[in-house]
Amino acid sequence: MSPAMAIVNNQSKSKSKSKANDGGDDDHVIMESQYQKGVKHLCENGIKKVPRKYILPDSDRPNNADKQQPLLHAAAAPNIKLPIIDFSELQGPNRAQVLKSLASACEEYGFFQVVNHGITNDVISNMIDVCTRFFDLPFEERSKYMSSDMTAPVRYGTSFNQNKDSVFCWRDFLKLMCNPESLPHWPSSPTDLRRLAATYAKETKYLFMEIVEAILESLGVWGATTMNNNKTEEDDGDSDDDDEILKQFEDGSQLMVVNYYPACPEPDLTLGMPPHSDYGFLTLLLQDHVQGLQIQHKDKWVTVQPIPNSFVVNVGDHLEIFSNGRYKSVLHRVLVNSAKSRISVASLHALPMESTVRPSPALIDKANPRRYKDTDFSSFLNYISSCEPKRKNFLESRKLI
Repeated sequence: MSPAMAIVNNQSKSKSKSKANDGGDDDHVIMESQYQKGVKHLCENGIKKVPRKYILPDSDRPNNADKQQPLLHAAAAPNIKLPIIDFSELQGPNRAQVLKSLASACEEYGFFQVVNHGITNDVISNMIDVCTRFFDLPFEERSKYMSSDMTAPVRYGTSFNQNKDSVFCWRDFLKLMCNPESLPHWPSSPTDLRRLAATYAKETKYLFMEIVEAILESLGVWGATTMNNNKTEEDDGDSDDDDEILKQFEDGSQLMVVNYYPACPEPDLTLGMPPHSDYGFLTLLLQDHVQGLQIQHKDKWVTVQPIPNSFVVNVGDHLEIFSNGRYKSVLHRVLVNSAKSRISVASLHALPMESTVRPSPALIDKANPRRYKDTDFSSFLNYISSCEPKRKNFLESRKLI
């Protein structure tokens, strides 16, 4: 019998065994060590039921979290059509109208989808393919990159925060820090992973920069002069300020997180990821064809329908703080299903790790007083190291009013 099957078959007896003999604590340690190896490792050993470690309390399960809106499977959940931003239109004469749509999306949804973004289908399909092949590697190869160090340049792990989660999520991940110093530490197998992932990272960073320009312009804190071809000498100071803002984002951090959600034998008992918001400024998410992402909209969970070769972009906590609450980082979660595995690639972008994030002075006045404290990356790391992260708790801890 495989270790994973032994876990499943014995878990219902574990409490009585722990009382009956001195080996109970040892059994618990063995079980925990198996979970730390990841949910794919369990599945590879022929698991047929969801272990207790992954079973959510009844109130947190996907079909019970909203009593007025039962959700049996990702496929059964109501779908939402997110606002679509045509990137090519941002570059043309309709930019002003697109900026209004962008502002509306960030205020009302906290999410939007970007199409016609200029990243080729080959770059996108190659990234999904090579990441799929990474998770198809033997566990012994994947496990080389396991680390509990949250600042490691590459980290393979499981759940949401496996060091703190009392209930594990049905998810494994590969996290890649995107900077020249980290690249040599990225996995060397598959042999083309570094090359394809580096190309993808470069393309998504460029797209992020273009989107963040539009975001800042929609807030009225950037671009009032740089988009005007008839600038005067008085505009030069404003242009320098614009350049400095963009330089901060150009020098900012980029983290790629490849999420792998195996098919789950009992998808109504667990989640791929719990309700949470993203810590950084913006996240660009690439999905495969299997749906599972849900966002909370008007107090209900709704499923985002994947659009081939598009990016789902969401407001992060940093942008909510920077916009002084005008743009909202929105809770989202991931459902799993019993039929297909799912893979996604999140590219999380933020200001440099040593930077302090605060509301833009241009967005503070008597009618809109400052709503958030200053924050930085070390504050965030200290927070998630000291407690089990839930929902938007960190952002709530930064609020003044």
